[in-house]
Amino acid sequence: MATAQAALWVVMLLVLIALLFDFMNGFHDAANSIATVVSTGVLKPGQAVLFAAFFNFVALFVFKLSVAATIGKGIVQPGIVDVHVVFGALVGAITWNVLTWWYGIPSSSSHALIGGIVGAVIAKSGASVLIASGVLKTVLFIFVSPMLGFLLGSLMMIIVAWTFRRATPLKVDRWFRRLQLVSASAYSLGHGGNDAQKTIGIIWLLLIATGYSSASDALPPTWTIVSCYAAIALGTMFGGWRIVKTMGQRITRLKPVGGFCAETGGALTLFLATALGIPVSTTHTITGAIVGVGATRNASAVRWGVAGNIVWAWIFTIPASAFVAAVAYWISLTIF
Repeated sequence: MATAQAALWVVMLLVLIALLFDFMNGFHDAANSIATVVSTGVLKPGQAVLFAAFFNFVALFVFKLSVAATIGKGIVQPGIVDVHVVFGALVGAITWNVLTWWYGIPSSSSHALIGGIVGAVIAKSGASVLIASGVLKTVLFIFVSPMLGFLLGSLMMIIVAWTFRRATPLKVDRWFRRLQLVSASAYSLGHGGNDAQKTIGIIWLLLIATGYSSASDALPPTWTIVSCYAAIALGTMFGGWRIVKTMGQRITRLKPVGGFCAETGGALTLFLATALGIPVSTTHTITGAIVGVGATRNASAVRWGVAGNIVWAWIFTIPASAFVAAVAYWISLTIF
C-alpha cells in the first residue's frame, strides 16, 4: 500500500508494537536502575522497581525531547520511512532484547532500535539514505558513554574516598545508604529521560511517514509522550530480574558507597547525552561506571571476563538487530 494511504489499523498496530518495545526496554533495563541499590541492600527488589518506575515517569517533566527529535528526524532522510521500515525496525529491536534478556546479557535497547532502523532502511533503499551525522554520533557513543561512565564513576569514588578518609566504615556505610537513594533516583530519572524518548521518536517517525503528523511540527503529539513514559515505567515495575545479578554482583561486589558513585557517574553521563540529543545506552553507561568504581579499589575486584562478554554483546547489537530488521522488512511487504 502507499505510505500516505496506510490504513489506520496498521498505524495503530505499529504504535502498539512500539509501546511493547518501550515496555520491554523498561523491563530489560530495569536492572540498570535498580541493580546497584538492590545488590547493596539499600532497597528490597519490590521497593526498588517502584522507586525506579516513579522516576522513569517523572522524567517526562524534566527533559526536553532532544533525543526523540534525533530518532524522529536525524537518522533517515525524510520520505524514506514507511510502515514496513517501522515494522522491521521494531521486530529487529524486540528480537534482540528478548534474546539478550533470556540469556541474562545486559545489552542496549537503544542501539538495538538504531540497528533495527538502519537494517530496515538499508533493505528498502540502501545506505545512502541514512543521515551520517545522526548514525555516527550514536555509534560513537557506544564507546564514549561507558568510557565517560567509567571516568565519572571512578572519579566520584576517588573524591568520596578522600573526603571520608577519616570516617569509620560504619559511618560511611550509614551515610551512603541514605545518599544512594538520591543517586538511584537521579539515575532512574536519566534512564527514563533518554530511553522513553527513543520510542517517542520511532512513533513520531511513523506518524510523519503516514501523514498523521507533519515533519514541520516542533513536537510529537502529547499522547505519544505520555504513553511512552508510562510504558517504560510499567516495564521497569515488572523488572528484568535475570540481568540484575549480572549488573549488581557478577561484575564487581558493591557497597553503598560504590553504588552511590556508580549511579552518580552514570546519571551525569545520561543527563549530558539527553541534553545533547544523543540516544545512548543506559546499559553501557552504568556498566562502565560500575567497572570504574571496582577498578579504583583494585583491578582484580572487577571480573573482567564477565565485562568482556558484555562488551561482545554490545558489538553485536547493531548488526544483529539490523539483520533481523531487514528480514522482517521483507516479510512485512507480504503482510501489509
